[in-house]
Amino acid sequence: MPLFILLSLALSFMEQTDAPLRNLLITPLFIYTGLILAIISIAGAAFKKIPGTTIWYGIFASGALIVWYAYWKPLFNDDSPIFFFYPLYFALLAALVSLFVMSQQHKIDDVSLSFMKRVSRKRIIQPMIIMLFVLGSLELQQQFMLYPTMMTFLIIRYALSSCLEGHNRDKK
Repeated sequence: MPLFILLSLALSFMEQTDAPLRNLLITPLFIYTGLILAIISIAGAAFKKIPGTTIWYGIFASGALIVWYAYWKPLFNDDSPIFFFYPLYFALLAALVSLFVMSQQHKIDDVSLSFMKRVSRKRIIQPMIIMLFVLGSLELQQQFMLYPTMMTFLIIRYALSSCLEGHNRDKK
């Protein structure tokens, strides 16, 4: 998720400083580029046999963030605070998850680990399903809190997948 964190911070910085690059980011080229990244990462996340599948979360989140910014920016006022605060929130949440949750994965006991594995197998919280919900939330501009909520779920799912992948890697 480092790419996603950096991209989120860059968007927040550009919003705060009125950077001229903002006008370029709302072009259809960025919508399609972000959408292609998101779709490729959904397909990549579908293949669970590939080691290091958590990389797809960062690529998807970055692509969805690009689409969100390019698609939603023209619909809101220029001084709308969501384009500063949402990316800042995403960066802080992803950084905190990476720093605190994943750095403590070696301390997970066996009972908690088995519970995490059972939760991970539930259909509703499969990475592809959450990613599709995130993409669907981009279309619902009137429900402006839905996108950050779905991204929060995606980051939580990323933490779960990273812990399980890290534990499996340590066992080998």
